[in-house]
Amino acid sequence: MNQNSLRLVWVYPDLLSTYGDQGNALVVERRARQRGLDVSRLDVRSDQQIPTSGDIYLIGGGEDRPQRLAAERLRRDGGLNRAVSNGAIVFSVCAGYQILGHEFINDLGQREPGLGLLDVVSTRGEGARCVGDVLADIDDRLGLPPLTGFENHQGVTHLGPAARPFARVRFGNGNGTGDGTEGAYNDTVFGTYMHGPVMARNPHIADLLLKLALDVNALPPVNDQWYEALRDERIAAATQAS
Repeated sequence: MNQNSLRLVWVYPDLLSTYGDQGNALVVERRARQRGLDVSRLDVRSDQQIPTSGDIYLIGGGEDRPQRLAAERLRRDGGLNRAVSNGAIVFSVCAGYQILGHEFINDLGQREPGLGLLDVVSTRGEGARCVGDVLADIDDRLGLPPLTGFENHQGVTHLGPAARPFARVRFGNGNGTGDGTEGAYNDTVFGTYMHGPVMARNPHIADLLLKLALDVNALPPVNDQWYEALRDERIAAATQAS
C-alpha cells in the first residue's frame, strides 16, 4: 500500500450484517475519500475466499446460526488470520467480535472454536439480554472521545491477559461480565458489542483504523458537523435512560 491507496474488505455481508453494521464500511470508505485516498472496497460473501492483501477488514454482527456458519468458513478459509499476520487491521462487532476470540457458544449450545485473533472467550449470559444505548470511555492509549453505541446481545465475553478492554462503560453492559469492560483489542485487532452503526456514531474510530493502516499519526481534518449532532443526540439519550 502507498500513502494514497487503501484496500477495504467487508467480510461476509450475507451472514454478518445485522443492525446496520454495513454502515461501518460506508463510513470508513467515505472518510478515506474525504482525505483524497483511493479506496478499493471488496464485499466478500461467505462462498468466496478471504483475500489476504487487504488493509482494513470489517466484520458485523449476526444471529446464532449465521455466526456458527461464518466461524466454520473463516476457520476453513484461513485468509483472515493470514491477513492479520501480514499486518492488516480488523474491526469486528458483536457476533464478529466473538468469532475473533478463542471460542463462543453456538446455536446448538456447544463451544465453537473461534479464530484466536483476540484473547477473549465468550459464553452465553443467563440473565436479561443486554439491550440499549451505551456510553463508555475508550482506552486512553487510543486517544479517542467517548464511545456511544447500541448493544443487543446475550453474550458474556471474558478478556485474557493479552487483550485490553476497548472501553469502560459509564452506562450499559458492554462485555456483560459486570466488570465495566466493553470490547477488546490488541495492536491491530478490535472487537466491540456496539451497533449503531458504531462508526456513524463514532467516526474517530474509522479515522483510527485509517491511521493504523496508513501508519500515520494524523489525518487532514474533515467536517464532522452531522456526526457530532448524532453523537450529542445519542449520548443525551444514554444519559437520560441511565
